[in-house]
Amino acid sequence: MLQQLLDSINGILWSNIFVALALITGLYYTIRTRGAQFRLIKLMGKYTVEKNGTGVGRSAFQSFAVTLSGRVGTGNIAGVATAIFIGGPGAIFWMWLSSILGAATSIIESTLAQVYKVKDGNEYRGGTQYFIEKGLGMKKFAIAFAIASVFALGFCTPGIQGNAIADSLNNAFGFNKQIVGIVVAILIAFIITGGIKRISEFAEKVAPIMASIYLLVAVTLIIINIKEVPELFSIIISSAFGKNQIFGGIAGTAIIWGVKRGIYSNEAGNGTSTHATATAEVSHPVKSGLIQALSVYVDTLFVCTSTAFMALLTGQYNVDGIVENLAGVQAGPGYVQGAIDLYVPGWGSAFVAISMFFFALTTVTYNYYSSETGIFYLISKFKKANKKSLIIILRISTVVAIILFSSKESSLAWALGDVGVGIMGWLSFIALLMMGNVFMKVFKDFEEQYKSTGNAIFEPEKLGISNAEAWNDISKWKISVESESK
Repeated sequence: MLQQLLDSINGILWSNIFVALALITGLYYTIRTRGAQFRLIKLMGKYTVEKNGTGVGRSAFQSFAVTLSGRVGTGNIAGVATAIFIGGPGAIFWMWLSSILGAATSIIESTLAQVYKVKDGNEYRGGTQYFIEKGLGMKKFAIAFAIASVFALGFCTPGIQGNAIADSLNNAFGFNKQIVGIVVAILIAFIITGGIKRISEFAEKVAPIMASIYLLVAVTLIIINIKEVPELFSIIISSAFGKNQIFGGIAGTAIIWGVKRGIYSNEAGNGTSTHATATAEVSHPVKSGLIQALSVYVDTLFVCTSTAFMALLTGQYNVDGIVENLAGVQAGPGYVQGAIDLYVPGWGSAFVAISMFFFALTTVTYNYYSSETGIFYLISKFKKANKKSLIIILRISTVVAIILFSSKESSLAWALGDVGVGIMGWLSFIALLMMGNVFMKVFKDFEEQYKSTGNAIFEPEKLGISNAEAWNDISKWKISVESESK
C-alpha cells in the first residue's frame, strides 16, 4: 500500500516535465555563461586547494570533500545499476549529459549559496532557503524549501543509506540487518553530534580515499577489457537515441532514468549540496561554484561511469524484460559484485560491502548537516521554537530512519527518498531560474576581475547586491591576497 502510494507520487514528481526542467536549466546557464563548466575547468582544481583566508568557516578542500562525500553514495552503485536495469545501457549517456549540464547548474546554486550565506559563530551557514529569501524576498517559498530539506535529508535519504549498508553487509558476511542498522546508527550519532567540524574532518579523510580505491578497481577492470570499450560506447550511444536493435525500444525510459539517477547521484540543482557549499571561506562566490562543478564531474563522469563500465563490459547486468545475464539478481550492488568476482572470485561481495559502508556513512552525515541547516533557518523564522529540542528530534529522526529501513525492502527506501529529493528538486530548479540575473552579475564580476588581476574579491555593495552581510569582513581577504602577491 505505502509502496504503491510512493510510486504514484514519484510518477508525478519525476515526470517528463521535471526531467525537461532539469535539462533546460542546465542548458540555459551553459549558454548564459558561455560554457563555464568547460572554459574554466582549469580553475576548478586550483580553487579546490586554495587556502582559507580569514580562518572562518571550512577550507575550500573541506567543502569539496564534504559535498563529494554526499554526492558519492549508494546512488553511484545501486542507483546506476537501477538505471541500467530499467533504461538499458542508453541511460548512461543521459546520465553523462545530466552531469555536464548539471555542472553549470551547480555553479549557479553554489555561487548563490555563497553570496547569501550568514555568519554563525566561527562558521558559515547558507543554502537554497537563504538565497530564496534574501535574493528573491520570498520568505514563504524559502520556508517551504527548508521544510522539504529537513524532511528529505533528515528522514527520507538516511533510510536509503541505512538499507544499502545493511543489505550489502548481509550479502557479503551474513550480518543481521537489524543489528547492522543499530551499529551504523550509533556511529552516525557520534559523528553528527560533533557538528560541521567533525563531519567535515571525517569526510575530508574518508571520501577521497574511498573514491580513489573504487576508481582504481574500476580502471583495472576497464584495462582488462579495453578492447571492448569502443563497442560499449557504440552500444550506449545507439541505445540512448533508440537506434540499437536490442535496446532501442526503451530509449524514452533511458532518458528518464538516466537523468533521474544522474540528478539523484550528483545532486546538481536539487539544492542538497548548497548547505555544505556555503560553509567554505573563499574570496569570491564563483570560486565555490567552480569547486562544486568539479565535484559533480567526479561523482558522475568518474564514479558512476566506473560502476556502469564494470557491469556492462563484463556482462554482469540485467535489463528488465530484455537481458538476464544474472538470473535472480536484483538491480543493485550485485552487478559490481559479479564483475569483480569474474576476475577475483569471492572478493566482489566484500569489496562492494565495504565501499557501500563508507559511501553511505559519509552521505548520511552530509545529509544530516544539510537538514540541520534547514532547522536553523526555520528556528530563525519562528522565535518560539526550541532550538535544542528540534536538533535532538532531528538527530533521533536520522538514526531511527537508519534502523527502521535497514531491514525493509530497498524499493521502499528508494521510493521514499525519491519523494523527498523530488520535492526539493522542483522548488530548487524554479528558484534557480528566477535568480539568473543576480547570478550573472556575480559571475561577470568574477570574470572581469580574474581577467584583470588573476584573482577575484567579492564586494556585493559595488554590484548593488543587498542582504549579503557575511561579506562585510572581505577586507581581510584583500590584505591576505595583496600580501601574497608582494
